[in-house]
Amino acid sequence: MRRTITAMTLCAGAALLLTGCGSAEPKPAPEGGRQQPQPAASTDQGQGPAPAPAASGGAKHDVTLEVGGTGRTAVMYSGIGSGFEPQTLPWSKSGTAELTAAEQKVGYLVNVVPGTITGADGKLQQAPCTIKVDGKVVAQSDGVTNAKGCSYMIK
Repeated sequence: MRRTITAMTLCAGAALLLTGCGSAEPKPAPEGGRQQPQPAASTDQGQGPAPAPAASGGAKHDVTLEVGGTGRTAVMYSGIGSGFEPQTLPWSKSGTAELTAAEQKVGYLVNVVPGTITGADGKLQQAPCTIKVDGKVVAQSDGVTNAKGCSYMIK
């Protein structure tokens, strides 16, 4: 009975984690096989002026996701492709997010949720993460004071 309850709790927690990290779905990969990133979400309301639209009608942004630390941990990310797999740290992924006119209005979510690492004090903590858009740090977590990962809404 105890194992059944524990298993059900773990499954419910995993489902909540996977569905609660963002509702933006990645765009299908173009012919070259490289998937286009999606915009990121942020609680920061002062994002400055919107970028000028690109020739194709959408704004393009260079996005970099980074997870610090050493060793290996699971990393879940979306926005410039998507994935959830073990990675060797430090880890980073870069790509271009091309926003449609609608995404420029409502925003485009990019996020990264790192797994746990052993901290300097020997205790488990979430690995630190950073999101950069066009070379500027827009979201950052040290994994201790904020253990929710990093997310940002590009507009």
